[in-house]
Order: sequence, then C-alpha cells, then structure tokens
Amino acid sequence: MESTLSRLAHDDTRQSRPDRASPDGKCTRSLADRLFYPVQSHSIPFHRAWSIALRTIHLMATGILLGGHAFHAPVSSLRPMLYLAIVSGAGMAALESYPNLHFLTEGGGVMVLAKLALLCTIPFAWDHRFPILLAVVAIASIGSHMPARFRHYSFVYGADVHKGKCSARKTKVK
Repeated sequence: MESTLSRLAHDDTRQSRPDRASPDGKCTRSLADRLFYPVQSHSIPFHRAWSIALRTIHLMATGILLGGHAFHAPVSSLRPMLYLAIVSGAGMAALESYPNLHFLTEGGGVMVLAKLALLCTIPFAWDHRFPILLAVVAIASIGSHMPARFRHYSFVYGADVHKGKCSARKTKVK
C-alpha cells in the first residue's frame, strides 16, 4: 500500500499549457509559449504537502491579523502575523508558478499578486490597515470561488490556457 507522503511527493496535478492548433491543424509554439510554458515540466518534491502547509499557515496568519485589527490587538502582536501572511502568500505564489510563470499571468495569479501588493502596503498605510485587510479577504474569496474560465484566463494569450487542442509534449521545439 502506497503511503500518503509518497502519493503527495508524486502528485503534480498542475497542467502545463497545451499549445493551440494552427489553422492547418499543427501545434505551434510562440515565443511566449516557450517562455511561460516550457515543454519540460519540473516538479517540486512534496509539492502538494508544501502547498497545504503554506495555505494553512497563510489562513491562520491572515485570520489572526484581521481579527486582531478588528478587536484592536496590540501592534506588537500583529506585525509578526502581517509578515507571516506576506511570506506565506509569496511562498504559495512561488510554488504555483514553478517552473514557469504562467500562473502569474492568469486571473487567479493576478489576484494573488494583488493581495500580496495590498498586504505589502500595510506597513506604509498603517492607519488604513483594516479596510486594506478587508479588501484582501474579499479578493481572496472572489479569487478562490470564481469560475475556472476567469481563474485560468491568461492575460498573455487572451483565453483560458487550459483549453488547448494539443499537448506541448507532442510538439517539436525549435
């Protein structure tokens, strides 16, 4: 029987972007395809376990941070939670975008970058931290539950990149 850790180590359900079929039916690879969606896929050992751990830490930190600000907890208690939220959010973004940057060009990735940018403004806009945190939570909720066609919409390609017609692995790269 395969252990849970072993399954997690080999679980890489992230899709690489399929190429689009050209009018003549052949798969094509533009420069953007080669930069954002390399043919060779690399995986991080225990990717799923890392993702779950970072998400759990991030949810705890942001929950404590928002609740602490709502109930006027001391700044000395909240600042470490702010930095933990920023670091864990950046860690999740890095994990999702490895080994290519396609995640950061999709709707879901853009929302992650927006949340991180807002969190990073808090030390400089401390008097406005509570409305900023509410905006971060709203963006997180919308981003997590929006339809896949928006979450996977690529601002580079102008379409849902997960709905290609042919696989990059079958394409010859020049």
